[in-house]
Amino acid sequence: MRFNRILLSATLVVVALVVQVSVLARLQLPGAVPDLVLLTVLGLALVYGHVGGALVGFGAGLLADLAPPADHAAGRYALVLCVIGYLAGLAKPDGGRLRSATGPLVVVVGAAIGSTLLYAGVGSLVGDTAARHVGLVGLLFTAALYDLLLAPFTVPLIIALARRADNDPLGESSPANKAADVSAGWLSSGTGLRIGNQRGGLRAKAAKARVARAGRIKGVKRL
Repeated sequence: MRFNRILLSATLVVVALVVQVSVLARLQLPGAVPDLVLLTVLGLALVYGHVGGALVGFGAGLLADLAPPADHAAGRYALVLCVIGYLAGLAKPDGGRLRSATGPLVVVVGAAIGSTLLYAGVGSLVGDTAARHVGLVGLLFTAALYDLLLAPFTVPLIIALARRADNDPLGESSPANKAADVSAGWLSSGTGLRIGNQRGGLRAKAAKARVARAGRIKGVKRL
């Protein structure tokens, strides 16, 4: 991943995690907690593809595993978001342009349900049976509902920021392209054109002077 992608992804994940832990987790909503970190991973995966989505998901999940008040084994949510980010990246549209909001919403619902099931499945492997006591059906329904309600306010913004950072000409152009851009900017600013025009004007004036001087000499000879 390029540096601008890493910087943007880290910033968005940290902000999402802080908001989720400090605000969303304290709303005391019934069932699941709105997963802003998951939505951030989905938005970035729809722009960066399956490889970038897997890397962002693993990093975001590992950060969520280590952030207080996490009460589960480290690496559990990292595995979940890594898989979800990879699968969401496979839904990246051709050309990177989303033609409708139906696709991302379907991805959000599938990711909310899939992440909850995968998290509960990994928990059962390590002896965590909390999902059974809370009610898996209620968790699936509320997770999908909360994330679906929160997605229109977060996923489009994340996608727009990722595209803007990904299309930065200063971060992607080679030195030769940069030199060409500088030359083009120099010419378009008018400085180069003015110098060229001044040189052309001087040459034209010199040519006219030579013609006039030759005419005067011919006239003298005729006389």
